Amino acid sequence: MRINLRAVTVPVLLLLCGCHGSSERDDGTWVVSVGESYLTEEELRSALPVGLHGEDSVAFAENYVQDWVEDILLYRQAQENLPDDEEIDRRVEAYRRALTIHSYQEQLVDQEVGRKVTDAEVEAYYREHTEEFTATEPFLRGIYMKVPLNAPSLRTLRGWLRDTPAAHLDRLEKYGISHAVDYECFLQKWYPLSGFSVRMPEIRGRALRKGTDIEVTDSLYRYFLHVEELLPVGAVLPQEYASDEIREILTNLKRTDYISRMKSELLREATEDKRIKYYRK
Repeated sequence: MRINLRAVTVPVLLLLCGCHGSSERDDGTWVVSVGESYLTEEELRSALPVGLHGEDSVAFAENYVQDWVEDILLYRQAQENLPDDEEIDRRVEAYRRALTIHSYQEQLVDQEVGRKVTDAEVEAYYREHTEEFTATEPFLRGIYMKVPLNAPSLRTLRGWLRDTPAAHLDRLEKYGISHAVDYECFLQKWYPLSGFSVRMPEIRGRALRKGTDIEVTDSLYRYFLHVEELLPVGAVLPQEYASDEIREILTNLKRTDYISRMKSELLREATEDKRIKYYRK
């Protein structure tokens, strides 16, 4: 089956079927109809996947139109043969009610709560629940540098790193700007080891400890990693790495509290207005 999309320049497919009354007249935009259900070019066009062109889009549209027709036919047959639709109607209404309540709650919560978690609240929660935030991988402070194999003064660079790097920060900074492909000084900030596994080969599985200097090479580059401080697996995470998780926890607690208070207020108002009636058999 080949579908003629009339003058439409971009073939498209269906995501949502168009169901129109029989009083509507074909204005030249219909692609296919089954009884009183119609699929229009506009609906097809709006659902075209981004980046789909040419024969691929034509084939996709044809397959989807056929699926649409089969779904409509099966739906009509089911309507005619199911003895009672009350259970389906009940489920649809329950789902609609739940979805409406959820959407309304999310809208209100975003307005009233949003991301209103202060730094003081984060710090207080961290102090009270420190033992809950432990490292699942090593964290480290130090200096990382990636340079071409022919970079100059490598022996001097090694000396700066193996000595006290903090005493050579200006020299390391200038060297990194002039010769490094990738450079980062994180002596005052903890980084997870996994953050370097994509930046430096052969880093995973190495025995790391405070003061470790790692140097590896590949066909193009030489990589240096100086470990000034090490936080082992199982140690308490620094607050800076627990903060995002804490903010999420506190936001969810505020959301739950707000929804609970909102429900209580609605119940109170409805009770005072005598809009609620309880019946006993």
